[in-house]
Amino acid sequence: MQETLAKYLPELAVGPCYALIKDSQVHLKIVNERVTRHGDYRMRKDGNHQITVNASLNKYRFLITLIHEIAHLIAFEKYGRTIKPHGVEWKKTFQYLMLPFIRPEIFPSQLLPLLARHFKNPKASSSTDAQLSIALKQFDEQQSDKTYVYELPIGCVFRIYNGKLFKKGNKRTKRYECVELSSGRMFLFQPNAEVELIKS
Repeated sequence: MQETLAKYLPELAVGPCYALIKDSQVHLKIVNERVTRHGDYRMRKDGNHQITVNASLNKYRFLITLIHEIAHLIAFEKYGRTIKPHGVEWKKTFQYLMLPFIRPEIFPSQLLPLLARHFKNPKASSSTDAQLSIALKQFDEQQSDKTYVYELPIGCVFRIYNGKLFKKGNKRTKRYECVELSSGRMFLFQPNAEVELIKS
């Protein structure tokens, strides 16, 4: 297991992550990329715990995702299954588990201030923290040929991963109002959503 983890994690995170997996008695499955999520946790019918993490993630995002999912398991065990999946109990658990990893021996120095800010109040997904998400993407092995929503001009048409077309509108506080062309419905997009520009 440690040899496998060494392919996906920063070197100094391998030992502590292996210990967390072992102590939690969780089955880790590394899976092909899913567009809508980086990872997930579930309790199987037999009562055993399973975490899946996308194999395509860079080692820093893989680490954050793995700890995110282990935090679900530990929070449910500690506080009971009635807690909200990304509620206060999960946030506290995630912060506690992640703290030993937020150091320059594990993460590049340019990510540390962004991680420190993010973990003051962690979100349901690191992707909803646009600044952190964009900073993490620069460590992806394959650089995407897609564009971020925030880079596009207002009024342009873009396509998302499932083929649907949208027209970019104005920015609200943090997200962009975009109209789906086929239905006329309005959707809010994170600034760091990766899309394909069709017509500017």
